[in-house]
Amino acid sequence: MHDDRYKDVIISSLAHLSGKGKIDVFAFVVMPNHIHLIWRMNEMNGKESAHGSFLKFTAHEFKKMQKMENLGGLASFKVEAINKNYEFWQRDSLAVPLYSKKMALQKLDYIHNNPLQERWNLAADPSDYKYSSAAFYEKGENTFPFLKHLLDEF
Repeated sequence: MHDDRYKDVIISSLAHLSGKGKIDVFAFVVMPNHIHLIWRMNEMNGKESAHGSFLKFTAHEFKKMQKMENLGGLASFKVEAINKNYEFWQRDSLAVPLYSKKMALQKLDYIHNNPLQERWNLAADPSDYKYSSAAFYEKGENTFPFLKHLLDEF
């Protein structure tokens, strides 16, 4: 997912669900092949969870984009399943409840430093990486109006 258009789909979905009051987003980073979020599910989105809506919408958009590009990449997401033909998201994502301020700050630091890891080398400073909430915390830049400050929760 080096193509920023895919990252924009993720940001758009977070903004939409946040705008509808379905989720609160406190921190995120969108990496080339995964994302990290600190978020809260507030209520169902119709008949499905907000988390389910996020996964469904983004997967649908990714599939449309892959079909339009017609570069053969869609085949790598093909699955043999009763309820779907393609899978873009890992089935059992790791959800870690944040029970304390200390733990929340540790996760926040981990998320924001992810782009700096030698494996990725996407930025020199966490706040330089466009698809992250780091600049919101480090510089007070509100590039993503849907963000809520994590420390307001403690």
